Amino acid sequence: QAETILVLVFIVISVLTTHTNLFTVEGEPLHRCAMSLPSGQALRHCPLLPAAALRNFSSTTLKARVRSQHSAAAARYSAAFSSNRQVSVINNTCRPLLKRATQALQSSRGLHRVPQPISAMVSSASQPAAPAGDLSLLGERADHSWMDQLNEDPEAAQHAPNRAMRQVRSGHYVPVKPMPLSKPRLVIHSPAVAADLGISEDEVKTDRFTAFFSGDIDRVDGMRSWATPYALSIMGDPQYHNCPFGNGNGYGDGRAISVGEVVVDGKRLEMQLKGGGQTPFCRRADGRAVLRSSIREFLASEAMYRLGVETTRALSLVVSGEDTVDRPWYSPVTEDDPRLKDIPVERRRAMLRQPRDPDMLVEEPCAITTRVAPSFLRVGHIDLFARRVANGGGDLAREELEKIFNHALFREYPHLWKDDSPLDKKAWAMLDEFGDRLTAVVCGWLRVGFCQGNFNSDNCLVGGRTMDYGPFGWMDDYNPFFAKWTGSGRHFAFMNQPGAALANFHTLAQSLAPILGDGEKGNEAAEEAVQLMAGKIQRAAMDVWRVKLGFPATPSGSVAAARVWEKLEPLMLNAKADYTVFFRQLAAAVELPAEATDEELLAPFAEAFYSPLESSARDELLALLRQWRVALVEEVGGTDNAMKGVAAELRRVNPKYVPREWMLVEAYEAAKAGDESLVHELFALFERPYDEQPEMEAKYFRRAPDSALMAGGTAFMS
Repeated sequence: QAETILVLVFIVISVLTTHTNLFTVEGEPLHRCAMSLPSGQALRHCPLLPAAALRNFSSTTLKARVRSQHSAAAARYSAAFSSNRQVSVINNTCRPLLKRATQALQSSRGLHRVPQPISAMVSSASQPAAPAGDLSLLGERADHSWMDQLNEDPEAAQHAPNRAMRQVRSGHYVPVKPMPLSKPRLVIHSPAVAADLGISEDEVKTDRFTAFFSGDIDRVDGMRSWATPYALSIMGDPQYHNCPFGNGNGYGDGRAISVGEVVVDGKRLEMQLKGGGQTPFCRRADGRAVLRSSIREFLASEAMYRLGVETTRALSLVVSGEDTVDRPWYSPVTEDDPRLKDIPVERRRAMLRQPRDPDMLVEEPCAITTRVAPSFLRVGHIDLFARRVANGGGDLAREELEKIFNHALFREYPHLWKDDSPLDKKAWAMLDEFGDRLTAVVCGWLRVGFCQGNFNSDNCLVGGRTMDYGPFGWMDDYNPFFAKWTGSGRHFAFMNQPGAALANFHTLAQSLAPILGDGEKGNEAAEEAVQLMAGKIQRAAMDVWRVKLGFPATPSGSVAAARVWEKLEPLMLNAKADYTVFFRQLAAAVELPAEATDEELLAPFAEAFYSPLESSARDELLALLRQWRVALVEEVGGTDNAMKGVAAELRRVNPKYVPREWMLVEAYEAAKAGDESLVHELFALFERPYDEQPEMEAKYFRRAPDSALMAGGTAFMS
């Protein structure tokens, strides 16, 4: 009974504190009031808000909060979200409230399913290859549903070739051809993605392959190309300042151009060139990507797939032998720079940490990554047309909203598209499934130590996949506020990603409100969906630590994991533990005999910390490791087979190799100098991120170099 109560308490507090600034007591987040009390202290002066609190999560509430996201309010929200601590004792007065809140949540209609366990998300990433051939098969298999089912910009013909910035007032796409790279050369490709598209390895070696995927789409008959408009919402708040016209009519695919949809073995795949040149949405930019960013995106997206997290894929990376552009970047100043020789080391490091913006222009070769996915339909696409309905766009706006919604079903939820149910029922069902997919993706990021860095609505796919590998990063030393992008703020930081996901879900739900019901009925349905999603994603996020610590998916396993994580999280932060190395080495600690000495128990973690452990931290870690091992034995049994099973599962969910930024920097700097061998080496490494790969261990299974924790462009980027 005690365990049951604790589980209920844990779940409900997680639900109520998912977005802490929404629930405040005298101006302070309820999360701080309820979750940061010392162990053993009862909750007092903290009126819990069960079902009523969830009902208060309205679009008005969220927008009021988000409008101050770049101010101290956002900082308080993020700090509260990431400083989560479990409550050790809940007084008897609070328990009935918690129980009623749980019952109210479970009795609500729909959207209450918990996604599959995180451990089930990690797949072998193996797929049967499609019949392979030359590029002419792409044209034969082409089926451009976006262009066939949706509306073309009615002003496209008069503005052809549509490569200049302008307003696009209606329509779902603008036909525009990419601008081919000069003297293109293939740097790398993914054989698995080529096979999915039905392209043979012999065809990959041809000039036609390189030319087509460098933007010369006339090389293949039957292919069409287009760019799309969409809207931007940041943490649920609609944005217009990013649009050069201030009204949302100039925002969309600024340098991404889709070059075809094909259906291979019954599976629809869209190909999109990132860096394909200017479009009406380029906002005065050149529409190009560079070799540096293209290498990062290619390796990261393919690694993410192998890590078992849903993602867009990368087919190819082509570089120009002639075209270059200037990009702001960081000068290579390090702490051993001779100009700093007379300055004490600690002061040098402090100086190097201060500049956060690029301080020079670098000439970089242009490149194009071809990314592939079932669709690139973003939350921002639906958001745009919902805004036009709300702004009095009339029948055409309503028609275009319903068309983009139906197309989303066709592309990503075909079973719902085929269903004969009314549109409102389909919209509710889509939100339900989208919530599951989005939760799985974000929890996958937490599991593998990834921070997307800019998780706006325009970087959130309706199909629930990772996309737009821009200011992303994999974490080195554990920090709940980790983010590579200097503009991420705390709202996009590592541990706040579930909150950012919920905000994107809110944007989609509100965008579908006109379909969910007329007037207030639609708004109420959208808000109910958001309330239920809040509980779903918070429960799943907490489950990540159960999985990473090796506990079974049982109520008692969840409680045991929460108790361990409550103590482990601050230890990892304060002692600067390497996120990947520490969690991977738990498997080695599990395999030790029960009578292991202190030295033997600490040995697997000898290289897991960026600073030597002080004696107090060493003692704390030892006690925690022993507590963790005892708890595991209680949950799974202490037999050799049981503990070997735990170790195997730990190695299956905690990767050994991830695309750390210093690895990517070494690869793209060498490639720019003419040596692309490291790009291929890392691609091979990330194809098996959970395998031991002993030949790569000394080189890549290690902490980041100290310089990588400070250098601009590696530790952070703009």
